[in-house]
Amino acid sequence: MSEQHRLPASFNRELLKQETPPVSIQRPADWISNLRSIITGQRNLLAIWPDRAYRALSLKFKLLNQPYLVCNSPDTVRRVFLDEHDNYDRKSPQMRHALEPLLGDGLFVSDGELWKERRAYCAPAFEKELLPDFAQLMTDSAREVADRWAQLPADSPVDMLNEMARLTARIIGRTVFGDETSDAEAAQVVRGFSEYQRQIDQLSIADSFGLPFLRWLTNPLQHLRCLRAGARVQAVIDRIIQRQQNAPQGARLNLMQMFLEGHTGTRGSTRRCPLHPTAARNEAIVMFMAGHETTANALAWAWYLLDHNPRVAACLHAELDQVLGGRPPTLEDVPNLPYTRAVFEETMRLYPPVPVLSRQARQADVIRERDVEPGAIILTLPWLLHRHELFWEAPEHFVPERFMPGQPRPDKFIYLPFSVGHRVCLGLRFGLTEGILCLATLAQRFRAQVAPGHQVAIECRLTLRPQGGLPMLLQPRQA
Repeated sequence: MSEQHRLPASFNRELLKQETPPVSIQRPADWISNLRSIITGQRNLLAIWPDRAYRALSLKFKLLNQPYLVCNSPDTVRRVFLDEHDNYDRKSPQMRHALEPLLGDGLFVSDGELWKERRAYCAPAFEKELLPDFAQLMTDSAREVADRWAQLPADSPVDMLNEMARLTARIIGRTVFGDETSDAEAAQVVRGFSEYQRQIDQLSIADSFGLPFLRWLTNPLQHLRCLRAGARVQAVIDRIIQRQQNAPQGARLNLMQMFLEGHTGTRGSTRRCPLHPTAARNEAIVMFMAGHETTANALAWAWYLLDHNPRVAACLHAELDQVLGGRPPTLEDVPNLPYTRAVFEETMRLYPPVPVLSRQARQADVIRERDVEPGAIILTLPWLLHRHELFWEAPEHFVPERFMPGQPRPDKFIYLPFSVGHRVCLGLRFGLTEGILCLATLAQRFRAQVAPGHQVAIECRLTLRPQGGLPMLLQPRQA
């Protein structure tokens, strides 16, 4: 069992009495009924967990025919995601059926040998040797956003969630795909995925209750809207693929060349069998969505938290002014921006971009003296783990100081914004660098305030977002 991750001894805990915790989820006092939990979960996957789930080490329950086990401690998470990975490598039926219309057999959905093969295709695009080139493109893209903001009329609100999503979509297009993705295409991806999340049946009665014969029981109009939203995203990726096929080979290999031509990431090395165009598109959508959606959500939440906590914002701005002095950040600056990094990491603790991880047991097992049946659905919720009262001091408060250098790192099986184990996110280093550089580039030039009258709330479907967007007023700042 991990010890509680404590705040630094030097941190003034009296400050916590003066600071209001940021927006969270209203917890039910106790478990709600089966049917009500499905209805509630359709709207928000986090709203069904009672107060005691934030203290429990594991939870077991059954919805009609379907058994569930929640891994809510370091030892249980380690067993499922690392020690017994082969027994738990398969995503839950809910997650598979929610993602398949968009991703097909892509990396998020596949398992077994297919997953291993596809992961090997995707991994070279995120090697650390590529980060210097990527970092420059990240900063350049963020500077373009800042320059555009500078031209906006005073007191003109922007939807920060949409702004960050379009920024990160441009970045993933320019970096991993080596493509000058247009702002219009980035906007199309953002709108398409937002609509897809709204329409997808993420907790179908058939899968949640273990009644597969009811899978036909769907809303055909909603399903059609979902397919149309997915098609808008796929159309952008198809255009990127077409441009890649028609373009002369550049100096640096990109992900589409690795997919379509069988490159291994190193020029001159033996090539492997290229992916079928449909498989290449599926993996491209996985990389595009993973590369923009999660980082965009984290950045949007960071802007909200900086507005919510002026003390933290002042510390961040002081670091940016001292280290950067008004110039754009580079990759070499990242180690010298520890507070900026801490802000981003603490943001992902409070608002993990993917707040629910699910698996399905292939064979029987025993976890913390609880029997696991074949076919049981295993849930691990970063949302619960990151706010677990046994593992974090002041878990509901925004305290970046807990991630500063010199502090013990939290156990990787209780802090998992990029998942953990064999299926840890390939883009972990990429996403963390992107978040730090984008936040540094933009926050040194602007403050942002939640628009008067707007109530920030949490929406959790496939990812964790500010509900209804995040309208904010921009205020230029002088370094």
